[in-house]
Amino acid sequence: MSPARDRQLDGLRTVAVSMVLYHHFFAVDGSVLGHLGVRLFFVLSGFLITRLLLEARFTVDYQPDTVLKAFYIRRALRIFPPYFAMLGFICLVNLEGARDGIKWHALYLSNFWYALCNEWTPWVLCHTWSLSIEEQFYVAWPLVILLAPRRLIASICVAIIAFSLAYRFYWPFTATPSLARDLLPPASVDALVAGALLAVHRRRTEVWPRWIGLSLAPLTAAAIMFLWLKSVPMTPALEWLTWIGAEVFPVIPLVVLVGCCSSGVSGAFGRILERRSISTIGRISYGVYLFHPVVLSLVVKAQPWIPVNVSEQGPGRFVIATAATLMLASISWLTFERPLNQLKRYFPYISPAQAHTSSPIQLNKADAREYDASAYRPSYANRDERGS
Repeated sequence: MSPARDRQLDGLRTVAVSMVLYHHFFAVDGSVLGHLGVRLFFVLSGFLITRLLLEARFTVDYQPDTVLKAFYIRRALRIFPPYFAMLGFICLVNLEGARDGIKWHALYLSNFWYALCNEWTPWVLCHTWSLSIEEQFYVAWPLVILLAPRRLIASICVAIIAFSLAYRFYWPFTATPSLARDLLPPASVDALVAGALLAVHRRRTEVWPRWIGLSLAPLTAAAIMFLWLKSVPMTPALEWLTWIGAEVFPVIPLVVLVGCCSSGVSGAFGRILERRSISTIGRISYGVYLFHPVVLSLVVKAQPWIPVNVSEQGPGRFVIATAATLMLASISWLTFERPLNQLKRYFPYISPAQAHTSSPIQLNKADAREYDASAYRPSYANRDERGS
């Protein structure tokens, strides 16, 4: 994968986190962009993690236990230190009264905590629901990719996506509090696994299926319509149908966006994503997402010393809180996260000797249909996953 394509995926992270910041710092009447940004993060994570695991699986002398150990340690090095540093600070000062329920957040069960409470309290940790979803995915998904028969992985992905859709149609019969509808794993696993399915497809070919080309424009139009309708008052039945449409229809356009950028998009859009300033923000996007509610709380408390209005949604809050968030995330990356990330080199998915000597494994006829030898890049499995 070329550096330019790496930068485009980092650029997409910038797009995703910018949607979240706009939603939390600027949008006065609410916005669907924040949730759409989270869905884009999910597709990116599912794609990147699955691609890394598949690269490791398609090496000579593949050992599942070695790859699993490397995966979990590398994920822990990337995710845990800044996350628990944030939780430690919030618990120490009891920011926004967030000390209650801190054990749920420490165990990456925030989505279940908020679903059971059925309210966003404490709000300063409300963003951790999506981090919990991803962590739950990281625990289970490697077992599927590394242990399931290769010929069945795509079918498993489709089955999980279908299960997520069935969950949405079954929802009115659950009589469960409303927040649980969005926070339980089935409500997000479709985006994660759709990204994974993209990675599986890319091992065979970079050519999109014909149905993707035919459906992309209608699905994009439908997604825009349903996302707009979410802000319109309506009956419970119509609200449920709108929720389904706003969750389901954007998935394919987001998958196509990630797939195109993973191959390299030409033109103005590709050049924008590759700009150093854009890709750099994408590289630290985990910290930006992680710290932005904490920064918002502190900025609001500092309103008496700030000459512009940061107590309410709007341009003042957006500029001040975004600048402070980027500064904190940059400091965290340079002094804390990046040095820890460098320890990943001690936990490769494949040993350095294997990386130099591996060649494509011998496949039977069924496996050969899944494997494109020309796309084989044995060294990629030991790459730094960046912010994924």
